[in-house]
Amino acid sequence: MMNMLENVDACIFDLDGTLVDSMWVWVSVDEEYIRKYKLTKPKDFHVGMEGMSYSETAQYFLDCFPSIPLSREEIMDEWTQMAHEKYMTEVLLKKGAKEFLQDLKERGIKTGIASSNSKQMIVDTLKSHGIAEYIDSVRSACEAGAGKPSPDVYLLVAKDLNAEPKRCLIFEDVPMGILAGKNAGMKTCAVDDDFSKGQEEKKRTLADYYIQDYDDIKNGTYEVLSE
Repeated sequence: MMNMLENVDACIFDLDGTLVDSMWVWVSVDEEYIRKYKLTKPKDFHVGMEGMSYSETAQYFLDCFPSIPLSREEIMDEWTQMAHEKYMTEVLLKKGAKEFLQDLKERGIKTGIASSNSKQMIVDTLKSHGIAEYIDSVRSACEAGAGKPSPDVYLLVAKDLNAEPKRCLIFEDVPMGILAGKNAGMKTCAVDDDFSKGQEEKKRTLADYYIQDYDDIKNGTYEVLSE
């Protein structure tokens, strides 16, 4: 049991759609924002921003909607205000996530967060869900200077944890995130999420493992996709 964790010194997690069920928040915020500023959404709008850091996504909005009368920083601040309460009161942890983090702590396996979300939102979310004590490093793609599929944010967390990339296992819910882990030279586990159902086949093609939820790891029912 738990063979997935053999030769693993660190587990690094994306946040949204991976540790917490929160992708719906951003669809809601985007729609609210588009209505507020009377914008017309281009085709494949959400696909275009997959993997982008928080600041890159704000720039993407400015590029798509030059009529928005705000700076990139003002857009980011407004989004944070719109999403923060939902994260604190409505977003739920993925099934089995807290128990898995506790188990990693007991095993002496280091943990980190490598997310495209803002640093403050990540920290506040971990605290509100009572899992901050199980996380050894928190990094935002904004700090790394590039969003996913660039490996930068994963490599930054691995450096914090003093862990070799080849001995890191990353958990991700979308293809760009899985690619970021692969580009960092790390093992990858795809996490099932309703938001990325349409990309499941691509996720399976890229990842080393696939889980429906974190109980799959405890129960040994995870899928091994590559040897």
